[in-house]
Amino acid sequence: MKKVALIMGSDSDLPVMEKAVGILKELEIPFEVHVFSAHRTPVEARDFTIHARENGFGVLICAAGMAAHLAGAVAANTTLPVIGIPCSSQVLDGMDALLATVMMPSGIPVATVAINGSKNAALLAAQILALEDTALSKRLDDKREKDAKAVLEKDRNICEKFKAQ
Repeated sequence: MKKVALIMGSDSDLPVMEKAVGILKELEIPFEVHVFSAHRTPVEARDFTIHARENGFGVLICAAGMAAHLAGAVAANTTLPVIGIPCSSQVLDGMDALLATVMMPSGIPVATVAINGSKNAALLAAQILALEDTALSKRLDDKREKDAKAVLEKDRNICEKFKAQ
């Protein structure tokens, strides 16, 4: 199975990225976690990215806040799917990161999830990998079913709590 790279612009993005880690572990997808800055370590970020395919990666997930150039810088150096997670910060509540991540120039796509949306980033990565992995596809189907059952259980609990007297 191909690996997923989880790349953060700063270790301050780790609380957001840990939710993606949980999903990837749950779905038994191999991954690596790295900190590379588009601005402070551009050579290292580029080197990692240009060798990602040959190193067994199938999807790259990038989390960054504020200027949030990491996903775009990574996408500029690979044709592997890149998913950007804009991270909230004290400045503009993450809207700056959202716009920087989603507004890529034509020809350099970055799939973008919600601000701090690392769970969906991991699920999207899993869906991409599942195109060629039936076992992973089954695990995704099972997760959807489990998640639906959890919602219905919450519904039953709420209905019971507020049933007519």
